[in-house]
Amino acid sequence: MKKLILWDIDGTLILTQGAGMGALDRAFQKLHGRRPDLTKLDLSGRTDQWIAAQVLAHNQLPVTPAAIHGYLEAYLELLHTEVTSRAGRVLPGILALLDLLHQRSDVAQGLLTGNLHRGAHIKLEHYKVWHYFAFGAFGDDSPVRNDLGPHALRRAKEKHAVDFAPEHTFVIGDTPHDIECGQAIGAKTIGVSTGRFSVADLLAHGPTAVFADFADTAAFLRVIDGG
Repeated sequence: MKKLILWDIDGTLILTQGAGMGALDRAFQKLHGRRPDLTKLDLSGRTDQWIAAQVLAHNQLPVTPAAIHGYLEAYLELLHTEVTSRAGRVLPGILALLDLLHQRSDVAQGLLTGNLHRGAHIKLEHYKVWHYFAFGAFGDDSPVRNDLGPHALRRAKEKHAVDFAPEHTFVIGDTPHDIECGQAIGAKTIGVSTGRFSVADLLAHGPTAVFADFADTAAFLRVIDGG
C-alpha cells in the first residue's frame, strides 16, 4: 500500500534563523512606521494567515481581510532577502531522507505547512529541497492549522490517483500543532525536537513516534514501514 508523507517546514526540514519573524517585523514597519510588539505571542506551528491576524490584533490594529492580505504581501516581498541573508540550514538527516523517499515507488511526499505557498517556495528553493514536493497544503488554504489536512489529502489523490488510508499517512512536524493537525485526519504522526519543543513536550501530545532529529534515517524508515 502506498504511503503518504506530509512534511512541515520550519523547525522540521530547515532552520532559517528567524527569517520569517524578521520579514514580519520589517513588513509591519514598512506598513505602519513602527516595530510590532511580538511579545507574548506563541506563533509556533500556526499558519501565516493566523499569525498576521494575531500580530495586527496584538498591536491594536484592525483585523480585516484587506489588512491581513496587505501585511502578508509585504511579508512575502521581504522574505527572500531575510532568508538569503541569514545562516540557516537544512536539518540533520533531511536531505538523505528526502532523497531516499523520493526514489521509492511506494511513497508520495508532500507538504503540510502553515507557510503561504509563495513563502514555502522561497524558503525551500533557497535550501534546494523544493523539487521534492509536487503538492501540499499551505497557509493560503485556511488560517486554521487543523483545516489543512483535508487539502493535502485531496491534492495527494489528484497527483497520485490514490486514496491514502489514514494508517498509511504520516504527518511530520516539530510542534504540538503539527501532531494535532495529523491526528485531526486520523493520520500517524511523527514529532521531531529540532524546533522549540523538546521530545517530552511532543510526547505529551500522543504522536506515533518522536525523534530528537532525523540523523538516523534507518530509525525513521522503520517507523513508516512498520518495523
